[in-house]
Amino acid sequence: MARPIRLAAAGDVHAEQANADELARAFREVDGAVDLVLLAGDLTTYGEPEQAALLAEICRPLQVPVYAVLGNHDWHCNQVPEIVALLSGAGVRVLDRSWAVEEVDGASVGIVGVKGFVGGFPDSQLPDFGEPLLRQVYAETSDEVEALAAGLEAVAGSDHRIVLLHYSPTASTLEGEPRGIWPFLGTDRLAEPIAEHKPDVVLHGHTHAGTFQGSVGSVPVFNVAVPVLGRDFFVFELDGAGVKAE
Repeated sequence: MARPIRLAAAGDVHAEQANADELARAFREVDGAVDLVLLAGDLTTYGEPEQAALLAEICRPLQVPVYAVLGNHDWHCNQVPEIVALLSGAGVRVLDRSWAVEEVDGASVGIVGVKGFVGGFPDSQLPDFGEPLLRQVYAETSDEVEALAAGLEAVAGSDHRIVLLHYSPTASTLEGEPRGIWPFLGTDRLAEPIAEHKPDVVLHGHTHAGTFQGSVGSVPVFNVAVPVLGRDFFVFELDGAGVKAE
């Protein structure tokens, strides 16, 4: 039987000069102890290239593969191409409505990465109706959902399948956040392809005061935003029986 795959995941690391040393220590501690590092968005504090450069230098010497998606903070200064170039140059694979397959000790691990977007949950969903600006928001979420579905189809034959998001696809990880802001924390429209394709696990960030574990149907969902439990990384094991949080 193949050995379990070990993952270290974190969202909302918000790299900046003030926390660079702490981040470097956290990454050093998981390097060599896990098979993959997954970053669930908000890689920077304000989306400034200088902040991305700090994270890039932290990741550059790592031996473990690092995959990441972008978050809303990373878009703040509208300099995403520069951020992606800096991180990619340091070996970080940034998944933006895309997917990858990583071979780990003979097992294939399919990783589908999209940022996700807003839209709400039952009783608070944004409809595809009304003012053009609101319909543009709906359309942006539609593009994220379609990319997620396409990615899951592409990695369907992998031994393990992971969905990496920034925004939440389920209200089950939002408990603890004020209900008035739930529509801005994600949307269950993202849950549709997850429920259909049933990946092994979904990891997301963004929800700082939310709940660690939830689900989409039978699929486990984990909120790995660093402030949730005050940890550097959350470590998981994937095997034929499912996923286990350490």
